[in-house]
Amino acid sequence: MDDRHISNRVETVAAATPFQMLYDFYRLSGYERRRHEPGVLDFTFGDPHDPPSAEYVEILRDATVPQHELWFAYNFGDPAAIRAATDSMRAHLGIPFEPDDVHLTTGGFAAISAALKVVGDPGDEVVYSLPPWFLYEGLILEAGMVPVKVPIDRRTFDLDLEAIAAAITPRTRVVIVNSPNNPTGRVYPPALLERLAALLDDRSALHGRRIHLVSDEAYNRIVYDGVRFRSPVEFYPWSFLAYSYGKTLLSPGERIGYLAVPPTMPAAARDEIRSAVETVQITGGWLFPNASMQYALPRLEQLRFDLALFQRKRDVMVAALRELGYRVAVPEGTFYLFPESPLADDAEFARLLDREGVLVLPGRMFETPGYFRISLTATLETIEASLPRFAAAYAAAGVG
Repeated sequence: MDDRHISNRVETVAAATPFQMLYDFYRLSGYERRRHEPGVLDFTFGDPHDPPSAEYVEILRDATVPQHELWFAYNFGDPAAIRAATDSMRAHLGIPFEPDDVHLTTGGFAAISAALKVVGDPGDEVVYSLPPWFLYEGLILEAGMVPVKVPIDRRTFDLDLEAIAAAITPRTRVVIVNSPNNPTGRVYPPALLERLAALLDDRSALHGRRIHLVSDEAYNRIVYDGVRFRSPVEFYPWSFLAYSYGKTLLSPGERIGYLAVPPTMPAAARDEIRSAVETVQITGGWLFPNASMQYALPRLEQLRFDLALFQRKRDVMVAALRELGYRVAVPEGTFYLFPESPLADDAEFARLLDREGVLVLPGRMFETPGYFRISLTATLETIEASLPRFAAAYAAAGVG
């Protein structure tokens, strides 16, 4: 008799290196206890460190007050919410999306998962670059697909198009791109995205099978120095845009986002994919946002992320770390820094910081040893208080 009580699928996902490292860190390392200790400064995850604004709370409260008997009924997509999201994308990205192109989801997780399942079959390959967001591999494996990982250009943090080209095979169905990138903060330039689009067109023709692009844009409104963000879907019509409101609203636990297809996608495929997304949302476990979050969305779209504050945090931290001897690139977007570790063993350096009462994520959790990630969702006061501790850890590393 087979005594196993869980599926091969779950075992495969749980054994994936990034998932295992994330789970071990969050559940087994003592992090949950350590982050709440007095005097400990937490720069790990992109969780909010300031209380939510009164306006945000008021919007959510108002959205839970029923206005008719079907207020909490099944909601495939509130028209006002979809219109608000569509208008926002048109204004922000300069791409003429239509409401029928936009599918509200329970955050970016659900958007990416739905996209993979709409176009991918078990055994199909998904190419993405390292360092990645933690859960790409888990979502790919859960969909029955095969993760294929390629390096980035370590000098520029840009996509390595030669590596992507070498990784594409007749089984490749999806390429995932994350810009602005978590954890590097890199915003990929238009010339690079044009070359990526040409590459995907070329390889699709070569193998006689369309490769789709999933553009993970959770941070596309968090871009600094007046830079205009250019979406990868602007350059490649066979794309999906996955967005999450949790980053700009600093509320990752309140799940709402969307999956959108560009108006440049050929009409026949666009209509077919729209229907398929809805099918996946229903059968995937109701991947639509709660009704109240949908009702809140038009007003939530009016809230503005404090770019000036986060750019100040970035500038203070980058300048201070460089003054101390750290090597760190200036991120163009997101609210993360990805400095080089003073020690080759980034996990050991993270432990040195831990002993100073500073919590960060080692680069190996992003499958990129030799770095570590700092989240700037910490308060400016926390950042300033951390600088002597970063200095002490650098000295304890015995470099320079």
